[in-house]
Amino acid sequence: MAEPLLIADIGGTNARFALLDEGTGSIGPLHRVKLDDFSDVAGAISAFLAAHAEGRTPSGAVLAAAGPVSGNRARLTNRGWAVDGAKIASALGIRAVRVVNDFAAMSRSLPELTPADLFPLGGGAGEPGEPMAVLGPGTGLGVGAFLPPDRILVTEGGHASLAATCPREAAVIGWLRARHGHVSAERALSGMGLANLHSALAAIDGVQTPRRDAAAVTAAGLSGECALCREALCMFCALLGAVAGDLALLYGARGGVFVAGGIPPRFPQFIAESEFRARFEAKGRFSEWLRPVPAYVVTRLDASMLGLAALARRL
Repeated sequence: MAEPLLIADIGGTNARFALLDEGTGSIGPLHRVKLDDFSDVAGAISAFLAAHAEGRTPSGAVLAAAGPVSGNRARLTNRGWAVDGAKIASALGIRAVRVVNDFAAMSRSLPELTPADLFPLGGGAGEPGEPMAVLGPGTGLGVGAFLPPDRILVTEGGHASLAATCPREAAVIGWLRARHGHVSAERALSGMGLANLHSALAAIDGVQTPRRDAAAVTAAGLSGECALCREALCMFCALLGAVAGDLALLYGARGGVFVAGGIPPRFPQFIAESEFRARFEAKGRFSEWLRPVPAYVVTRLDASMLGLAALARRL
């Protein structure tokens, strides 16, 4: 039996592992582990291989890490662990270990996605061979792009300045600026961002309310039980559309803009019924240019593994 390739998506809390059959190209079952159960990444990989590799040592590995990558090494932003390709290869006897940013994997997944993996948010069918952009609100805000035929562009676009398009948003951004200085898109379009929007709106309106986390704001906003939470969720969707439209312009993403991350797949229908699309296209003289550009929520939860598999085949 041929040795497999290892692919892994390593976040701050959990890691997901799978084995890729180099002969057939098929991805094996996905296994999720809690990193709190291990002392380092090599230990988590070793435990996965012992349980699922049937005694085989992978011939290579591609590891997506939730943090900046330099010199085949990353530090997990929300855990502090190092993910060092050379050290992991040496410790586990794997010939080649490549470390990439998690949005490199997500960006590379875009041409692999099918209609079943996506929830449409308006626009046309997308132009074949044109760039595709992705943004992912989750713990933070990841941003990247796929540039045909096979180039990945990973950026720190989540830390670009957030712009307001109405007085209410300007007041929220002003409130955030007083507390954080620079107000990036991530300050509003992330888990902490949803909580920030709720807190800002409450303060602006003089409403005394306990601080809610993203899950609580989402639940109360979707149910309608809290008007403030619903406004925060609506503002989140509007800002998401505005930033997604900016990315379409910045990358010339006529192949589509894809909304990934842990938050949007929880309420794609709400996003579709929100101001998302109107704000996506509200770019003055370039509204007509944006009108046919499709946008989607990526509903396939293991989409990044498709990108990792594509990268692993090139080891």
